[in-house]
Amino acid sequence: EVALANKPQAMLAISPKGTVPVLQLRDRVIDESLEVMRWALNQSDPENWLGFDNQREHSTLIEQNDNEFKDWLDKYKYWDRFPQQSQQDYRVKAENFLLKLEQRLQQNAYLFGDNMCMADIAIFPFIRQFAYVDKPWFDNADYPSVQRWLTQFLQSKLFQQVMLKQAVWQQSGNQVQ
Repeated sequence: EVALANKPQAMLAISPKGTVPVLQLRDRVIDESLEVMRWALNQSDPENWLGFDNQREHSTLIEQNDNEFKDWLDKYKYWDRFPQQSQQDYRVKAENFLLKLEQRLQQNAYLFGDNMCMADIAIFPFIRQFAYVDKPWFDNADYPSVQRWLTQFLQSKLFQQVMLKQAVWQQSGNQVQ
């Protein structure tokens, strides 16, 4: 856990970008979430999240999330920093992506079938952020399949384990605690 308002110098030394996550390996530093996921799944992928069916389609959906939806999400979430449009206008733009997900999830339990894959794991945290900007609105919006899908993740044992609160990273001498 890193306090982004007080980024540790050791983190900035290995990744001047100053974003999280950062994974320092012996031979390189990975500071992109998607690349950290790929690295980890290449080490161990017991549920076959990488799967190789429709890999291009998976990548395209993740790119749409990361490059289009995330921009509208940030403007929706922090709309007071983007006064060019109203918060509702930004939400409507972001909903274009939700509609794509809704259509997929009406056909399957997950984005690409009946099994979870990397695309689900890469995208759901952003949908979670979107939902919590205005939770009452989201809960009443006409996205029942997306709501079911998100709830399934939020109530999963895996999510509960990953979201345990960690102590803020402290550096003491040459040791990181």
